[in-house]
Amino acid sequence: MPQFLHLFSEIRIGNCVIPNRIVSTGHHTYLSDSVPDDRLVAYHEARARGGAGLIVTEIIATHETAGFSSHLLQAGDREAIPAYRRLADTCRRHGSKMFAQLFHPGREILSAHSGMLPVAWAPSAVPNERFHIMPKPMPVALIEEIIAGHGVAAANLAEAGLDGFEIVASHGYLPAQFLNPRTNHRQDEYGGDVQGRRRFLREIIREIRKSAPGLALGMRISGSEMVDDGLQLEEMVALCRALSAELDYISVVAGTSASLGASVHIVPPMGMPGAYVASQSETIRKAAGIPVMVAGRINQPQVAEQVIAQGRADLCGMTRAMICDAGMANKARKGALDTIRSCIGCNQSCIGRAHQGLGISCIQHPESGRETEFGELPGTGSPKRVLVVGGGPGGLKAAAIAAARGHDVLLHEQEDCLGGQARLAMKLPGREDFGGIIDNLEREARQAGVNVVLQSRVTPETIRDVRADSVILATGARPFVPDIEGLHSAHAVTAWDVLTGSARAGATVVIADWRSDWIGLGIAEKLAAAGSVVELVTNSSMAGEALQAYTRNHFVRRIKKLGVRISTHARLYGIDGSTVFFQDTLTDDPVVIEGIETVVLSLGHVSVDPLSERIENRGMAIYSIGDCVTPRTAEEAVYEGLTTAWSI
Repeated sequence: MPQFLHLFSEIRIGNCVIPNRIVSTGHHTYLSDSVPDDRLVAYHEARARGGAGLIVTEIIATHETAGFSSHLLQAGDREAIPAYRRLADTCRRHGSKMFAQLFHPGREILSAHSGMLPVAWAPSAVPNERFHIMPKPMPVALIEEIIAGHGVAAANLAEAGLDGFEIVASHGYLPAQFLNPRTNHRQDEYGGDVQGRRRFLREIIREIRKSAPGLALGMRISGSEMVDDGLQLEEMVALCRALSAELDYISVVAGTSASLGASVHIVPPMGMPGAYVASQSETIRKAAGIPVMVAGRINQPQVAEQVIAQGRADLCGMTRAMICDAGMANKARKGALDTIRSCIGCNQSCIGRAHQGLGISCIQHPESGRETEFGELPGTGSPKRVLVVGGGPGGLKAAAIAAARGHDVLLHEQEDCLGGQARLAMKLPGREDFGGIIDNLEREARQAGVNVVLQSRVTPETIRDVRADSVILATGARPFVPDIEGLHSAHAVTAWDVLTGSARAGATVVIADWRSDWIGLGIAEKLAAAGSVVELVTNSSMAGEALQAYTRNHFVRRIKKLGVRISTHARLYGIDGSTVFFQDTLTDDPVVIEGIETVVLSLGHVSVDPLSERIENRGMAIYSIGDCVTPRTAEEAVYEGLTTAWSI
């Protein structure tokens, strides 16, 4: 552990001693509704067992008007106490401390989860840009109710045995709306000047202290809301300096829910630098003089150690790192760094599922968030010889799980390296971290004892000679090339051709983007950065429509900065020399783009399945997973690899 002298040292927050500096910060899991249930308890227990020093619960509503979304935890009723006591006791058995995150969104209502748009309350009637909500100004009586609601929740959670509380004043939520003179136009005691705008937060602090004396108390803030009309760093420094005597710690993040661009910082995707919020936390730490934690793309223990050693923060939020690998902390403590499954920041299965109202998971490790379904890996009482055909993410996951269960596993890959389409994904600008899924899954497969054979094209004869009991086909997909007029006489290439270097784009490029995922966006950025004039023409209503919102908005911003023109609602129709014809998907009117040297086809994929109908079934079990069933994403391929190998 000498490598992590700071990361694995104790720290006192108020009266609570945290055993190390690794924090699972508050994040909405969508695993429970109203109170913690078996799934949420098992989820947090996995992180506690894995060595997290502090676990902050997901948002807990403090009033009936805090209807942010579905699956929102509540703590205003004493009947909730046993469920929270079970959660806290379970995590405490593994040495972790637990704080409750107390929350009111104000105008930042994520969804009409009841089927009807709710009334959103805020300090003033200042509209929300992201969700297009016009809030209703809060009367003083409602403000007082919400403040009291924080106290009721705190009293119940203190009785349940939690160790402390965190007020959510970050990301443009209700306390931040009161603090911001651009959203708080009140002239009563809760507005008017800086002291009036701070009153709401100060009264919440006093109410919690009164209701739960002796327990730790902190607040989560955005060091900067990263948008012109948001709270700025200098305002937050002044706030933290003013409130430091009333708090035990400050948790620093960035961004605001109110803006499409600034909301990206709520869960920053790959393509953003690691630990980039630490400059803000360092400034706030110097001003406040109390412990400060920071979060924002800190996915490696080495990075967290450096942040703390340099005095930029006292604790590090490593939430997605522990969604990806619940045992990350203990592995780092033992020096087993090469066994850590590193988060790649794809946002696909964690916040991506949450924004769909689904329980969070991990694209690389589908067991995460599904601990009640995939607990301890069962060994097999009947070892089999298993042949996996294809070494992309799905095949690697299937091979690793089957071998870890005790089967004799042989994996054949026709290329000279593993990874499948993930090898192409990592070639795109800002997507380099996607290669981590290959490194992680290959390591897990080899450590489990999988015998890997590269540059091997499997035939029915190969399968017969191997004498497998079970065959898992993970043969992937290839680019879809439509039969349209002029395609073969024009300079039309696939996105794969561009990424592999088998084709070079000209000075003027149009990208025909049917799938509206990361491929079209990435090719646009790659070619625009290389000097081409690029137009991205997508079949959807927006570029990157299939992506998680923060990921999409981040990469759309990048191509806009490069001058890429974006056109929507258009299908590729034909090509005639340097003229490309599209058809508007809403009106069927022609859309003509002239003077184009290269057309890049990003039109999805078709399955590659050369074996399933040719294998002689001599009593063996045959399974197909991933894109060879039908083209989708790495998330489905890895999940199907897990479930298939789990059942063999």
